Amino acid sequence: MAGTVFTRSCIVLCLLIHMAMCQECSQPCDCPAESPLCPVGTSLVLDGCSCCKVCARQAGEPCSFLEPCDHHKDLYCDYGVLSDTETGICMAQEGQTCDLGGVIYRSGETFQPSCKHQCVCMNGEIGCVPTCANNIRLPSPDCPYPRRVQIPGKCCEEWVCDQIPQEDTFQSAMAGRSIAYREITDQGVQSESARDNCIVQTTEWSECSATCGMGVSSRVTNDNEQCQLERQTRMCMIRPCHAELEKDIKRGKKCVRTPKSQRGMRFELSGCHSIRLYKPKFCGVCTDGRCCTPHATVTAEVEFRCPEGDTFRKRMMFIKTCSCHHDCPRENDIFLASNSRRMIGDYDNDM
Repeated sequence: MAGTVFTRSCIVLCLLIHMAMCQECSQPCDCPAESPLCPVGTSLVLDGCSCCKVCARQAGEPCSFLEPCDHHKDLYCDYGVLSDTETGICMAQEGQTCDLGGVIYRSGETFQPSCKHQCVCMNGEIGCVPTCANNIRLPSPDCPYPRRVQIPGKCCEEWVCDQIPQEDTFQSAMAGRSIAYREITDQGVQSESARDNCIVQTTEWSECSATCGMGVSSRVTNDNEQCQLERQTRMCMIRPCHAELEKDIKRGKKCVRTPKSQRGMRFELSGCHSIRLYKPKFCGVCTDGRCCTPHATVTAEVEFRCPEGDTFRKRMMFIKTCSCHHDCPRENDIFLASNSRRMIGDYDNDM
């Protein structure tokens, strides 16, 4: 009897929500000329009528049909929490929690471990974006000796201009950026661009942050027009989660090293899907305790399309070959992926 009453209550609630949706979307779209500017880490999504772009509501915040939750973080609007049927609370889908420094965060929860980073927990993995501007100011006629200083009471350093050189001024202006130039003549800065005078320096790509599913790999390079050291990232997938790769191990063998997807698949990233179908290679598994990791890779851009209709491109690691060994990486944690086996033959490719 109680189950029947609960079911009827859910049906009535769904009907009320559906009626409110029809009423809200009965009018023509009337959107602002410019999309709203959302806080760092907050997605810009379409409202429930697929009409106007709004800043997505975050975990624990009130939500409605016209103010949807951030689906990129697997949040949904729970209308059963409040008595008001038109308003709910953004809740996270069930997923693994994240442990950072002994603090547990729920899947979908946004947090700031420091004033310089905004992070989010997504099904056991942590991703962060910087909150401070990551720019560089080069010497110019109106600012011959720029340097970065810490302002009391402020989190991020700011640039100030000195008209006369101070001790190690030029080095302090380049601190943390390590811009590498060839020798400059006494007459001042040469007419060539920064790239013409640049000594290119690029590190190896780091290990993928996840042993299964979508992860992140990074490197540092100054191979750009400004000859400025920057951190580049690429998405990576060593293998799909919950894939039964053991069945591909041949009789008499202990490993399947580099299996290839037999069917075309689309990569998924924060609720968005790759436009093209791919048949990527993955790293396999072993039955004797060894793990298989990428040995040779190629980097190419993949175009994604989101439910809102927006598209974007991301660098993606594509595996050419894998090696199986006992030097295994640690658990899925974007901050703890310390395995340092070197990959060979990695290069950019337009595919």
